[in-house]
Amino acid sequence: MRLSAPVVGPYTPMGATLVPGGATFRTWAPTARSVHVVTDAHVDADWSRCTPSDDTRLAPLGDGTWGGFVPGITDGTPYLFWIQGPEGGSEGLKRDPYARELATCPEFPDCPCLVRPAHNYPWHDARWRPPPFHELIIYQLHVGVFWGADPEVPHYGTFLDVVARIPHLRDLGVTAIQLLPIQEYDGHFGLGYAGLDYFSPEMLYQVEDQAELARHLVAVNALLAKHGQAPLTLAELVTGPNQLKCLIDLCHLNGIAVILDLVFNHAGGGFGDRSLYFYDRQPWGDDNRSLYFTDKGWAGGKVFAYWQAPVRQFLIDNACFFLTEYRADGIRYDEVTVIHEHGGDPFCRDLTSTVRYVKPAAIQIAEYWNWDRAYPVTKSPDGLGFDAALGDRLRDALRGMLAEASGGAEAHVRLDRVAEALLPPPGFPAAWTVVQCLENHDVVRWDYDSHAPRAPRVAAVADPSHPHSWYGRSRARVATALLLTAPGIPMLFMGQEILEARPWHDDIRFWSQFLIGWNEVDHVRAKRDFLRFVQDLVALRRQHPALSSEGVRVPQVHERDRVLVLHRWVEGEGRDVVVVASVNEQALDHYPVTLPWPGRWREVFNSDVYDPFPNVAPVGNFGAIHADPASGFAYPFAARMRLPANGVIVLTR
Repeated sequence: MRLSAPVVGPYTPMGATLVPGGATFRTWAPTARSVHVVTDAHVDADWSRCTPSDDTRLAPLGDGTWGGFVPGITDGTPYLFWIQGPEGGSEGLKRDPYARELATCPEFPDCPCLVRPAHNYPWHDARWRPPPFHELIIYQLHVGVFWGADPEVPHYGTFLDVVARIPHLRDLGVTAIQLLPIQEYDGHFGLGYAGLDYFSPEMLYQVEDQAELARHLVAVNALLAKHGQAPLTLAELVTGPNQLKCLIDLCHLNGIAVILDLVFNHAGGGFGDRSLYFYDRQPWGDDNRSLYFTDKGWAGGKVFAYWQAPVRQFLIDNACFFLTEYRADGIRYDEVTVIHEHGGDPFCRDLTSTVRYVKPAAIQIAEYWNWDRAYPVTKSPDGLGFDAALGDRLRDALRGMLAEASGGAEAHVRLDRVAEALLPPPGFPAAWTVVQCLENHDVVRWDYDSHAPRAPRVAAVADPSHPHSWYGRSRARVATALLLTAPGIPMLFMGQEILEARPWHDDIRFWSQFLIGWNEVDHVRAKRDFLRFVQDLVALRRQHPALSSEGVRVPQVHERDRVLVLHRWVEGEGRDVVVVASVNEQALDHYPVTLPWPGRWREVFNSDVYDPFPNVAPVGNFGAIHADPASGFAYPFAARMRLPANGVIVLTR
């Protein structure tokens, strides 16, 4: 039976969509005179010599888009658009802005797009449900650097290399990972914030070699088998999109949500002739202004033209694409401040409301640094409607605490600043709506201009001369404990859990200087013990609802003694947790600590146990203390405690 060609119109999906007998194509080029689809059937070895013909021409659909059906297209067919610009413009090949994958030969940016089906990965995560937003514990990583393998072999890691570290992430106890941007960008290394092809996974993160792919398949199927799931075949793991889907799938099976970092404030600066920037060849003068972009630069690229409805739709489609086809669990939006400053507030409101409709369980996190920090997490129309926003008050206060404490026993440590930063930021609708960290990709990245990290990693702040000394270890434990018991969504940066002191960078030309020391964990006790400390601390946060609740108060701060008390509880239920932190270089005996309730309090966590682990004689309270009536404190009860030097004790009622 002969199949009739499908009707193509304004509701046909953008890009290439496989249908019976071929594929539909649709693209936005409102000022073009003609648009063609060029496939490998129309070229020899050199795509640049193709000649479009009438039978490959798309039809104008009346809304600025062009569309048509091309028979004979199958999964993996290479293609490009040929666009003839308006009078005075030019003509040439273009990559599809909605392409699901790019070919690796010829190399980027001369590569064609590949037609891929939307749904050909056999998902195993039917029972997966992401954690509530307030229970998130995020781990941020860069796909290319995270694996940190042999320093003698400088090449990026891949999506499947991250799969190999899922057991580490599972044992760490984090409930989500946040990948730095994974869309295609120009160059052989990069942070990912200079993306060019928004729907296609970065080719550097894909495995093409069949022998290497077969090795990864064994590891993938071993993880699937542990969860009683059917194995994958090699064919199901060949494409780049399926390798990223496999990573997300296996994270879900291991209880880990996946948050993607999307860059909607600008696109990268590698604007080749086939890129989005020159898409419909408009002859608007020497500046080559674009449909998709303004003439305003940002971070080496161009800011999107948010007044263009199809541009807004392109970006909203991109967000929904990763949440549906890739089953991502949330989005971290880069530099929403830039969007706001370039007239993008209506776009942000459309974006957040659409994403919330498409996938209500997906968290939306804004990076926003203007003076009104609560603006992005305020509901529309008064705000932008994001669920959470990045915060820096606690980060700066805790890093300042470490820097001051590194001055020695007599140095003044401003714990009042820490106490203030432990409270929710002004104007935020809930305590959990701020994402807290001590390190992230921006803060601790190596800066080539200054020949130094932008800021040291936590251990190096705690003791600049010897980050793995007792001073470095113990102070880092205090800061990490306060991060993971504070209000908000805590975020760790890759390597932070093993007390990594080296800065990080994505440039593989200097690979050995910036590798995460995974191979050192087994024989460097400081790293091994700190990893156990973080694992147990994360478990503590997950076990006690008060630590992810709204209830928070700092009832006691003593800067001379360098002691701070943090009280957390569940509103209406109690379930109190009290955190006592000391950055005093001496242990304190019989130290009075105010408590909200009388009677017995259990000591459920003591950081002194981890140096070295297990410390058989930690400074502590033998598992419990007793609170009695007392005056002169914020609460009407107090207990005398033994506090370890540079230590944290956690009490539960």
